[in-house]
Amino acid sequence: MAQTTTDPGHEDPMTVLVSNRTVTLHVTVHSPPQENEKKATVLLLHGGPGVPNAYVDVVQVLTPQYQVLTFEQRGTGMSSNPSGDYSMEGYISDINAIATHFSLERFHLWGHSWGGLYAQIYAQEHPDKLLSLFLSSPSSGTNDLWEQTEKEVFAWNRKHCASDWEFLKMGWYSLLGALWKSDAAYQSLFVIVYQNYNRKYTKAFPTTITHEHVQGVRAAPVHDTRPFIVQYKPLATMEHASFPITITYGDGDIYGPSKDAVPLRYPTAKFIEIENCGHIPWWHNPSKYRSILQEFYDIAT
Repeated sequence: MAQTTTDPGHEDPMTVLVSNRTVTLHVTVHSPPQENEKKATVLLLHGGPGVPNAYVDVVQVLTPQYQVLTFEQRGTGMSSNPSGDYSMEGYISDINAIATHFSLERFHLWGHSWGGLYAQIYAQEHPDKLLSLFLSSPSSGTNDLWEQTEKEVFAWNRKHCASDWEFLKMGWYSLLGALWKSDAAYQSLFVIVYQNYNRKYTKAFPTTITHEHVQGVRAAPVHDTRPFIVQYKPLATMEHASFPITITYGDGDIYGPSKDAVPLRYPTAKFIEIENCGHIPWWHNPSKYRSILQEFYDIAT
């Protein structure tokens, strides 16, 4: 079952509600194919977990050539998850539900941060469904690697906070979010996180980070997804991928040594470190990131 709001000229995005058992996913459709038009689809996976992003800058690069789907993951933003199931199997089934709704036999998958790990998990389980895989500053892995990544990101944020007081506020908001499942506390936490991400790159992205940037953050997926990532099996090496893969990190990204596992996992992938760039490349070095995207998706077509 789905509810759809359409634009007759297909120039504006469409909003589609896709059901997956008790979960309802809020999906935005950009540049859908016209009648009798064949157009491949790129599905974008946001970070967090529980931190949605419209990825306007990425969408603008892709829409001249592709149908682009973005969605707020289960329990995030306007997507519901009354069952409280945040298992990796649940997340995988959401992608399959979207693919089924849009009659996608195969599609391109792009993921950023946690979304980059989500994309890797999906690629391991359903490689036959993918036309390509683009991992943008992806989290390093499941199981022990996720715990290592958490420690690295914690240390990175401590180093990049404007003051000890700001770092203490991060801890306080994190505690409130976890104890009381407070959306507002986690939203305040991620305001500081985004400020940290952008602190060195204000010339490239001078916008002030406010609660408007994080209003879709939800406590349940932020807090309740973690145990399932830690419990999930380590990701296997994909020796002979049947589709192109690109992995990008900024030279000032938030991860430490754990990220070295990602290119080792995909020996056929193209690995790119973007200079003058942190965790959000479309903010920090937009011209370089745009050129990387364009080159990859021109070849992947």
